[in-house]
Amino acid sequence: MFLCIPSVLTADELAYCRMKLEAAEWTDGRETAGAQSAKSKNNLQLPRNSETCLELGELVLRALGRNASFNSAVLPYKVTPPLFNRYEGGMQFGAHVDNAIRGVFAGGIHTRIRTDVSSTLFFSEPEEYDGGELVIHTNGTQQSVKLAAGDMVVYPTTVLHSVAPVTRGKRLAAFFWSQSMIAEESRRQIMFDLDVQIISLRERLGDTDRTVLALTNTYHNLMRQWCIL
Repeated sequence: MFLCIPSVLTADELAYCRMKLEAAEWTDGRETAGAQSAKSKNNLQLPRNSETCLELGELVLRALGRNASFNSAVLPYKVTPPLFNRYEGGMQFGAHVDNAIRGVFAGGIHTRIRTDVSSTLFFSEPEEYDGGELVIHTNGTQQSVKLAAGDMVVYPTTVLHSVAPVTRGKRLAAFFWSQSMIAEESRRQIMFDLDVQIISLRERLGDTDRTVLALTNTYHNLMRQWCIL
């Protein structure tokens, strides 16, 4: 599934994040890359345990919690703490694959997460920089994404992807991974499509309509069959 979600952050949240990111100290982004992808990665990142990274990560997670589109499409079971990157002066990230399993340390507990869905949340407006598109490589084709500040794209972690060189200005973004309650991408797509149709019918027919109730029942029965917790 490939989905662009607008206005994940409120205007006040976006302004606050941009202010904090502008004042932050950045380090080499290869710190969080695997051995193979580090060879093609050239960017800056906030240190993952820095005060700014932790504070803004919590802000982003709260925004995700209230976003119906993200929760419907991803069906998240676990979400990694968001990380933040910066591209400028020709920096780029060549085509790469993300690790299938990532270690996470949060709340004093070490755990691991299966990376089913990747997300990129943009903080820079498209006109503020040249290049910097997120490029999704699938089936011999490429799809480029460059969204407004506060918007987010979600896509399967299973696909190759890259970030085009930033030749003017700077590109600020958050990125993170989700483990879905439904591991298989095609099943997640079915559940998202079904949820969208149920929402449409509820708006037209009301919550007590028998068709709405029947489809809602089907949705939850599929969740019982397919979800792994």
